[in-house]
Amino acid sequence: MQQRDTVDDIVEQWANARPDLNPEPMALIGRLRRLNVRVDNALREYFGTCGLDSSEFDVLATLRRSGEPYELNARALLKSAMVTSGAITNRVDRLSAKGLVERNPCPDDRRAVLIRLTPAGKDLIDGALEGHVSNEARILSVLDEDERAQLDGLLRKLLIAQGDTESLLG
Repeated sequence: MQQRDTVDDIVEQWANARPDLNPEPMALIGRLRRLNVRVDNALREYFGTCGLDSSEFDVLATLRRSGEPYELNARALLKSAMVTSGAITNRVDRLSAKGLVERNPCPDDRRAVLIRLTPAGKDLIDGALEGHVSNEARILSVLDEDERAQLDGLLRKLLIAQGDTESLLG
């Protein structure tokens, strides 16, 4: 018999309280939400060991994966992070105060600013990435290769159906 999780109890309660409803969607979304919280906590704990929070790691990683010169405008950071412009400004302010990013004027648009990794920011993100990937592998280690591929495909399908198709590369 498969081990029960907390969502099984919730579904059972709903089946008793409202037998006219199909609880399957609540079970799937509930598991996704609960898993998201647990994964976020595991990631946050690791990022803390690097002196970062999740949002700071996200900005540094986005700049690092953009390639040399590890520089993007705020719009590109917004597109990647899916947060408000104020949130990006706050993240960049914190990272700038730590000496991990710098703001430079955009040569093509005097109103725009480019955010660039400093050498210290590049060193920090490069050092943090290996542990981050190991942490994620640990989280997924309960799944075999085929299960991970199947889950990846199913999650992709759900994201596409919800409109998450805008390219970050163009």
